[in-house]
Amino acid sequence: MKILIVRHGDPNYEIDSLTEKGWREAELLSERITKLDVKEFYLSPLGRAKDTASFTLQKLGRTGIECEWLQEFPPKILRPDNPNAPVCWDWLPQDWTKEEAYYQYDNWYNTKIMKDGHVKEAFEHVTSNFDHLLAKYGYVRKGHLYQVEKANNDTIVLFCHFGVGCVIIGHLLGISPMVLWHGFCAAPTSVTTITSEERRKGIACFRVNAYGDTSHLYAHDEEPAFAARFCESYDNKEERHD
Repeated sequence: MKILIVRHGDPNYEIDSLTEKGWREAELLSERITKLDVKEFYLSPLGRAKDTASFTLQKLGRTGIECEWLQEFPPKILRPDNPNAPVCWDWLPQDWTKEEAYYQYDNWYNTKIMKDGHVKEAFEHVTSNFDHLLAKYGYVRKGHLYQVEKANNDTIVLFCHFGVGCVIIGHLLGISPMVLWHGFCAAPTSVTTITSEERRKGIACFRVNAYGDTSHLYAHDEEPAFAARFCESYDNKEERHD
């Protein structure tokens, strides 16, 4: 099966919707997704994700299934250098890289800051619900692999967010989300494609075939939004530093 993780369009966080650019991105995205044979659509309950999905669903005459666990992750976490900036993937590299635990799939949530933020509970809530969804399609989690009870070539699409997307990918691949949050960047309306591989009967793993693909934007000369990125050089004053 294929899992497509779609980040919402360029966000207007103040109203939990999209900017003018974000709406353009969502329209261009719909031209891509509507060409696919999609078994089911799953949506974050947040406005910016549902608005991004709206063009696709309207064109297909479909509805999406809203899943509260697809809303943005994580819970409030105190950023070491700025307690008023709680987003985990905005930490400075010099703060998170000095903690060896953050590189470990089964230990990253055990630092004091993460424990204070009840992050392990939030992580397990997302991953257990995600595994429940995969079981519905015949893939049952066994350790780090999946037992195939009903093999298929279905495609499902998750309209959600960068942070929770990394949690799902990390769970599938056995990678700490901290590494993904800080080492990868998914531009607004980017598409990440993950495909099952059943090389031996009844045993499957998942592989990322494409991460953060924005070719649907470039095909229409629409530059991807800068959201989630930081300055390429420190002296680039017009680009985000914090």
